[in-house]
Amino acid sequence: MNRRILLIVLLVAVIAVAAVVVLPGLLAPAPTPVSVDGGTTGAPTAGPALPTATPLVLSEVVVAVQQLPRGIRIPEGALAIRLWPKASIPERAMTRVQDVAGRIARTDIFIEQPIVDTVLVEDLAQIAAGGSDAALVVPRGKVAIAIPVDRLTDVAYAPHDGDYVDIIVSFLFVDVDPNFQTIKPNKLTLTSIKADGTVELLEPIEGELQANNFSQFPVVAGPSEKQRPRLVTQRTVQAAWIIHAGTFPLDGQFLRPVATPLPTPTPVEGEPTKGAPPPTPVPPYPDMLTVAVDPQEAVTIAWIIESRIPMTLVLRSAQGDPSVKNDLTTTVSLSYMIETYQIAQPPSLPYALEPALRSIRSLFVGNSISLNDAKLTDTTTK
Repeated sequence: MNRRILLIVLLVAVIAVAAVVVLPGLLAPAPTPVSVDGGTTGAPTAGPALPTATPLVLSEVVVAVQQLPRGIRIPEGALAIRLWPKASIPERAMTRVQDVAGRIARTDIFIEQPIVDTVLVEDLAQIAAGGSDAALVVPRGKVAIAIPVDRLTDVAYAPHDGDYVDIIVSFLFVDVDPNFQTIKPNKLTLTSIKADGTVELLEPIEGELQANNFSQFPVVAGPSEKQRPRLVTQRTVQAAWIIHAGTFPLDGQFLRPVATPLPTPTPVEGEPTKGAPPPTPVPPYPDMLTVAVDPQEAVTIAWIIESRIPMTLVLRSAQGDPSVKNDLTTTVSLSYMIETYQIAQPPSLPYALEPALRSIRSLFVGNSISLNDAKLTDTTTK
């Protein structure tokens, strides 16, 4: 009997040990499947850390809750307070309904448009002599200036009202005489003394006097061709805000909505058809951009235009804050290109091509843009 009891006790002990070891693994939750390259695996893997969200800061602004035509005295019921992203609130935006109600709209105000004090006047007489819409949208402390553009310099006509652009300019440097302000070399006029003691002026020669080891007299070293200008390119004005692309209307009212053309009625069967309606005119591409810049930057742009220095616009990304100005870029010249891109100078070979390659393709910019092959002229004397 004692032996049987001992076997039962041992069996109960084994079952208890097995329960302690096996049951926790059976009762544990299965690992969550993780997607890997479109598939699923049972082994959990650590995913990439998610970026921390930037909190959106909101502020109150007054907006129109109905269309407000130009000249209307704004009723209080047409206004409301809205929460607006602080970074996108226009300058001089109104924040209290009582400061807007009862005043007159200087321009058309659209539904849900934040109202700024520059579109409000106290009486109708101010509308008649209220100036242009352009002056309304120029930010405080800025001035507006027009820049001539074409298809190449205007990023293929991509920029539109409200975009930001940078201005890149290219300079051609030459050496000049500091006194005459003329391109070097100067012309030298040699003189000689005649037998009667008078001074004789010889034919002017371009060049400069240089000593030499072959004669006791100096020689005149002259150029074999005109001085070659040195090209330098640099970004200048940054974050110029485009007020308007193209020419403004003569009445200055460019903020009004454009009228939608009426649909062409479908002719009824059996009725005589009238002539086809005239085609809708295609607006011309802009040849001018009006931008808002700092007063000193406007002087810089005016100098560039008056100097006839080529300008190229680059369009800034709308992501982030396109109005933020960055540090100046590095000036690009021939030495910069050679050093930065490790352009090796070709060796002088005992053979060459015929006819001689004296120029490469050139870019011609005007009403049309084309890449033309330069004409190669054989100047070899036969």
